Amino acid sequence: MKHWNPPKRPAEFTEYQLIESILTGEFAIDSTLPAERELSEMLGVTRPTLREVLQRMERDGWVDIQQGKATRVRNYFVEGNFGVLSSIVQHEDHVTSEFTGNLLMLRRLLAPTYTRLAVENDSEVIRSVLIGWETLEEKPEAYSVFDWNFHHQLAVSSGNPVFPLILNGFESIYLVMGRQYYALSGAYQLSNYFYESLQQPITGKDGLKAEKICTEVMAKSEIIWRQLLNGVDEEENI
Repeated sequence: MKHWNPPKRPAEFTEYQLIESILTGEFAIDSTLPAERELSEMLGVTRPTLREVLQRMERDGWVDIQQGKATRVRNYFVEGNFGVLSSIVQHEDHVTSEFTGNLLMLRRLLAPTYTRLAVENDSEVIRSVLIGWETLEEKPEAYSVFDWNFHHQLAVSSGNPVFPLILNGFESIYLVMGRQYYALSGAYQLSNYFYESLQQPITGKDGLKAEKICTEVMAKSEIIWRQLLNGVDEEENI
């Protein structure tokens, strides 16, 4: 591990660099970190700052700290929690198309439920957000931002606070992958179908119909995303 010059916020810097080193395999899963004194010197931060960061990383599931023993790097995909997910998406170089596909699978499982609840509980708010689609410019940036805001409002309006908490954990990567997604063939058409098809169930507060539509669209969006995994040239579809 090379030496770094710490920025104004040493704790944030330290956590970022340690997670980066774990993700790159410099500190591999089930390996142990250097001793506290050595590691603090390598990072250029104080030992209290390092301890604070390691304790936070332990809570999230990155490392295992045991008194009198070296700190172990955990298998974070098995032992981690939502903090790990949130941290990974801050390291965009390590967010592969396959990983993003897994996030889309998660959305496919969650979105139909929070859509049904939102339509049943808060249809007027959902309708007001959806109005923005009618003047939406057909560009990847515009659609990705609108789709994020719409899904976030659906999650909030579901009445279950866990749904927006989950979505908030990968907001940044959602917007990044949205720009990639809307460069693929069929993406605009599918979203337009989704927004238009929801109009009637929103008006009638028909949550079950909205859930069915969302299930269909989320499954099809995964198929479109697989174009990236199969090496489709995005530029041809812009």
